[in-house]
Amino acid sequence: MPTINVDKYRLFEELGEQFTEESFQQLCFDFGIELDKDTENDPSRPKDQRPELAIEIPANRYDMLCFEGIAMHLNIFRGKHGTPNWKLADIPEDKMQTLTITKETEQVRPYAAGAILRNIKFTQDSYDSFIGLQDKLHQNLARQRTLVAIGTHDLDTIKAPFTYEALPPKDINFIPLNQTKKINGEELMSFYETDRHLGRYLHILRDKPVYPVILDANREICSLPPIINSERSKITLDTKNVFIDMTATDQTKLDIVCNIMVAMFSQYCAEPFTIEPVKVVSEHNGTTRITPSLAARTMDVEVDYLNQVTGLNESPESICKLLSKMAYKAEPSSDPKFVKVTVPPTRADVLHPCDVMEDVAIAYGFNSLPRSSPNRSVTIGKPLMINKLSDIVRTECAMAGWVEVMPLILCSHEENFEWLNRKDDGTTAVKLANPRTVEYQVARTSLLPGLLKTLSENKAMKLPLQIIEAADVVFKDESVERKARNERRWAAAYYGKTSGFEIVHGLLDRVMTMLKVAFVTHEEGLEGKSIDYSVKENPTPADGYFIQEIDEPTFFKGRAAAIYVRLGGELKRIGELGVLHPTVLEKFDLRYPVSTLEINLEVFL
Repeated sequence: MPTINVDKYRLFEELGEQFTEESFQQLCFDFGIELDKDTENDPSRPKDQRPELAIEIPANRYDMLCFEGIAMHLNIFRGKHGTPNWKLADIPEDKMQTLTITKETEQVRPYAAGAILRNIKFTQDSYDSFIGLQDKLHQNLARQRTLVAIGTHDLDTIKAPFTYEALPPKDINFIPLNQTKKINGEELMSFYETDRHLGRYLHILRDKPVYPVILDANREICSLPPIINSERSKITLDTKNVFIDMTATDQTKLDIVCNIMVAMFSQYCAEPFTIEPVKVVSEHNGTTRITPSLAARTMDVEVDYLNQVTGLNESPESICKLLSKMAYKAEPSSDPKFVKVTVPPTRADVLHPCDVMEDVAIAYGFNSLPRSSPNRSVTIGKPLMINKLSDIVRTECAMAGWVEVMPLILCSHEENFEWLNRKDDGTTAVKLANPRTVEYQVARTSLLPGLLKTLSENKAMKLPLQIIEAADVVFKDESVERKARNERRWAAAYYGKTSGFEIVHGLLDRVMTMLKVAFVTHEEGLEGKSIDYSVKENPTPADGYFIQEIDEPTFFKGRAAAIYVRLGGELKRIGELGVLHPTVLEKFDLRYPVSTLEINLEVFL
């Protein structure tokens, strides 16, 4: 979960109460967040530094990734004030500032949005929080800027209307943020190659024929997303009007980020919680829309469902009162069996009535919920053989010093195919018809994307990293009724300063030994392959497993092998192991070599 550091005294002042460490810890627990650390009595804290609170935020609560979000929601929870009424400034559409998206942007980042915070007043604390929220959103929801990138500009230094274009690198010339020399797009890549902060984002644009840019009416570059803004439009403590641009590859994530950025900091505007909209005109599909939308969603939630799952017996009016503590606006529906719940634009985590039910339980108090024993028949369960086998493999790997991870079964199409240098033949992967995000487009056909994303997100950990997963992948299968089938697989990945091929190979040998599958030589495994089996004197090929070199684009040439097993006389290829190709490592933003193996466990049943 993300951890947010906030000024302790400033937060308590905003909450209007001085808490002890224990009482604030209890408040955090009641609300569903966690106080990780209080530096008040930490001897390592510099004397000139104010004490801070490190607060762990649920991974889906993007609206609490800054001081303002934490303070606002805790005050709403404690009944100090209600949910803010965010609104758009009343400006005729023909008078709005415009952002025009050209067709060429389809090649890189096709979506964009904009918003303006007028007459905003920054302090050093609020300015730092404003920048900090951008960074937190970039690292979490925006997935290292691959999905969404945010740019902020002093509106008084640039001139509307704005255009979002994609230009050849050599045609891009501007002074990057905090620099003094003008450089072009080609020079930008080499200039920031060694930059610890920006270097990690260069792969998003590298080798693209065009780079995206935001231009003002004078054709001056405001930003080159998702890398850097221009020095010319830099915001400072004295900035009064802020233009926020956002570019994206995912429309849903774009709208979430746009709403959260303006909602959290519009309170500092001269007219609090009022945002000036921007008209976005898209040339490639001919649409026009107003951003941010700030549209609140409504859903009818069944009262009996909320009561039954939580064990309560509350009236619709009482449920509405509980929901108001969690930033909802709710009222009894015309049908007494339902409550009408209005979800604020900042609560992108609320997708289903079960999310509302969870918030009812939090508002009521988890420790106050009635306790009862389930009234069910007593049964004795037994694990499926495939699950028992998986547990045996997991245990053996753990004893060998490997760590199990559990990524999601859904991933993007690129991660499952292009990033592994594999082609989609259209008959393998199960695709989602209406994915809410590009991150969840297909059901994975390999465990490798999840392992590699896990390594990418944990690069700060001490090397080497040794991780495994034993879980299902999904394939299309026209022979079964549901037209798809699950297949249990086991995979491992070693990430270190050396390739570690021999370590992964050793893990394979250990697991095979534990499964009582002997290693046989290549010749023993293939023996008798071309012999007439009708002749009794012919030898029977030996049961066991062996590896054979392969040349596949996923792996480094000469450092990959297919894994074959012969059981009961039947020879099957059950998986592969090898050192991943450098282009695969680059796609997953990994600096050091990675060796992997992946096999099908179902052949051992």
